[in-house]
Amino acid sequence: MKKNEVPQDREDIYEDKFGEGLLKYAVEESGDYTTVQSVGWEPEATALKQALEEVDYKVAKAAEEVRNGTRSPVFYFMEKKLMDPGILAGYMGLWKWQVKRHFRPDVFKKLREKTLKKYAQVFCIDMKELTEFK
Repeated sequence: MKKNEVPQDREDIYEDKFGEGLLKYAVEESGDYTTVQSVGWEPEATALKQALEEVDYKVAKAAEEVRNGTRSPVFYFMEKKLMDPGILAGYMGLWKWQVKRHFRPDVFKKLREKTLKKYAQVFCIDMKELTEFK
């Protein structure tokens, strides 16, 4: 798309999550690629809003499951960081079945400190946030 064709439909679409908007690639008159700030394009904004609402729902549901004692904090932070068991297992150097097992509160309580520290590092949180979930 040409630089002057980058959608600028609405200014309020990305304000909450992305500040001034998103960068888009466009072609200059010379044919070179450049980046252009876009304040919004209605169809893209609608899809993005729906996706972010789904993420918020999944994170809230995971927090509720941890508070109810049906899941461990590992599950909550995995959802919050937009990971799945396979991705998390890769970062942890574990098998996917091992990570899924750590979702169980009874198994989580028995994890070694080394494993908890690794999870905290992967999630970019303090170990206390992981072990003292509120």
